[in-house]
Amino acid sequence: MLQEKLKELLREIEPQMVAWRRHLHQYPELSFQEEKTPAMIADILRQLEFDEVRTGVGGRGVVGVLRGGQPGATVALRADFDALPIQDEKEVEYKSKVPGVMHACGHDAHTSGLLGLATVLSRHRGEIPGTIVFLFQHAEEENPGGAIQMVEDGALQGVDAIFGAHLWSMCPVGTVWVNAGPVMANCDDFIIEIQGKGGHGAIPQETVDAIVIGSQIVGALQTIVSRNISPLESVVVTVGTFHAGDNYNVIADRCRLTGTVRSFLPHVRDKAEQRLIEIAKGTAALMGGSAEVTYMRGYPAVINSEAETEIARQAAAAAVGWDNVERMEPMMGAEDFAYYLQHVPGSFLFVGAGNPQKGAEYPHHHPRFDIDESAMLIAAEVLGRAALDFLDKHEKRSRSA
Repeated sequence: MLQEKLKELLREIEPQMVAWRRHLHQYPELSFQEEKTPAMIADILRQLEFDEVRTGVGGRGVVGVLRGGQPGATVALRADFDALPIQDEKEVEYKSKVPGVMHACGHDAHTSGLLGLATVLSRHRGEIPGTIVFLFQHAEEENPGGAIQMVEDGALQGVDAIFGAHLWSMCPVGTVWVNAGPVMANCDDFIIEIQGKGGHGAIPQETVDAIVIGSQIVGALQTIVSRNISPLESVVVTVGTFHAGDNYNVIADRCRLTGTVRSFLPHVRDKAEQRLIEIAKGTAALMGGSAEVTYMRGYPAVINSEAETEIARQAAAAAVGWDNVERMEPMMGAEDFAYYLQHVPGSFLFVGAGNPQKGAEYPHHHPRFDIDESAMLIAAEVLGRAALDFLDKHEKRSRSA
């Protein structure tokens, strides 16, 4: 079976995966501004003689279709390729050459690992019982994200299941983290614009202090978590910015707060939004001012399906051994892979990429972020095994029907 020799086949082209990754790392492109990266991906897929290569999918995405030698189901594999507006502070030969832009989340490695898998599977397409769709997605980092755009442009047409992996520097290389159900959160943002009445700092009784109103709102918002949501259900309300005033002896007439709300369950998401608006407006009115709230819903929660997650778990165990497969605890981070899972069943897992001996010890979105590049081989093997196992199971069910 192809699965049994997949590790060795990937190992043979690992140097090419590293070369691709280091090239992409030197020439990162921001969300919705990707041009050379998708062009490079499409060129490689065409060289591999994929059956179909679509560009400009949902804007800047690339879809490659590889039909196997036998009819069967269709499974999709996804990688993202956008970078972040962060200055690369690493001192390595593949340091970003684009000022203020770097791959600080591993998307360059996601893409290179999936291209490596595409290379191997294209050479053994006759052994594939079905079709594998390779989704290379733009703009994961910036809402509304590339996933929903690619779905709307037909990227999942005919797809029966989907798998994706995120390299994670906070987990040691050689480990894989996977779990069914909610694993990443709904992600919403808000802006609260407070209007008071400004005046002289020595005559507060003639004013409505927007800073005092804002301070009261910041504290009151924390009651959403402590008093409006069940302690058995998860939610986070964070005020990230607080801007008001220009002078030490002037009472500000305006205040602007921004922040984020994270949750997993739909009814918790609805309740948090409702209470945030009520608290902001009510607190401002109580103190003689007013508040306008802009609430922006972002990515939905990533919810892995049971059957496909079990396939992913088995694939991970075959790649790294059961002792190195961990149960992934839900996290409040967000991922637009969630949009794919709203349309087809699938699983999104995390592959350890941390290794302090190689400088891979900084968190994601850090100026010195890096990975142990051997994690690409692991991610490619897990995704490849999961895809092939899914197709094999579907083929057996079809024969027995």
